[in-house]
Amino acid sequence: MKTETLIAVRHILQFMTEKNVHVLLSQELRQELDLREYPVFDDGFINAETSKPLNEGPIDFALSVGGDGTFLTSSAAIGQKNIPILGINCGHLGFLAEVQSNQMDDILQKLVDGEYTIEQRSLLNVSVLDKEGNRRDGLIMAPNALNEIAILKEGLSSMLQIELKVNGELLHTYHSDGLVIATPTGSTAYNLSIGGPLMVPQSRGIILTPIAPHSLTVKPLVVPDDWKFDIRVSSRYDAFMVSVDGRSQSLSTDLNLHIERATYTVKVVQIGDNSFLKSLRTKLNWGK
Repeated sequence: MKTETLIAVRHILQFMTEKNVHVLLSQELRQELDLREYPVFDDGFINAETSKPLNEGPIDFALSVGGDGTFLTSSAAIGQKNIPILGINCGHLGFLAEVQSNQMDDILQKLVDGEYTIEQRSLLNVSVLDKEGNRRDGLIMAPNALNEIAILKEGLSSMLQIELKVNGELLHTYHSDGLVIATPTGSTAYNLSIGGPLMVPQSRGIILTPIAPHSLTVKPLVVPDDWKFDIRVSSRYDAFMVSVDGRSQSLSTDLNLHIERATYTVKVVQIGDNSFLKSLRTKLNWGK
């Protein structure tokens, strides 16, 4: 773990202790900092010392300290627990982890004082189906994506044939290196790097962006976020990669994918003048 991140975490713990705020740590951080007095955040909110459930009441918010990758990992760990997340950036770009480390004390004080708003961010869910349409649960351990789900060719294999049906109707069979299906939150990530459009996070849409398509007439497309997608992949090597927010694994072309909006949202804490439009200006040099 980066030194800058560990320093920031220690500073946050000191601040929260002074404010009498009860803190849970991830198991990784607890071991890294050797802070056994702090209980561990996990699925059961168990105190690692006593092995008994915590009785401290609901968790008010989660802090993700690192970069955007850490924020994605944190949102996956939170899952459907309905806990708002604030991202503190100790990385590079920090589009999701918007708060810079030099803003920390002011932002943390506002957080403790309740001076923040909550943005609802939609996710995508991917299911794996066999050829008969039966679900194959467990093949993808973390099936919900805050940024994107990408279908990619495996290794040095030739281009894929990706048949995409939207609400049961064939849209196109992409001959390409892959296809990115992105949320508005993910529009500034992989989608942007391959020429997809930007979307304001509060937009209700899903972006379909092919990767190096064989046809120049195939362009990115934005559709309503309540539409559903069925995908069948063909490859010379009988396998392809599926990446859920950067967590990649190989699947056989004997399996199909079903993608739709997840049943829950990620709640992102917004404090002060940090905003999507400000990030466009300052981090993407919008208009320069």
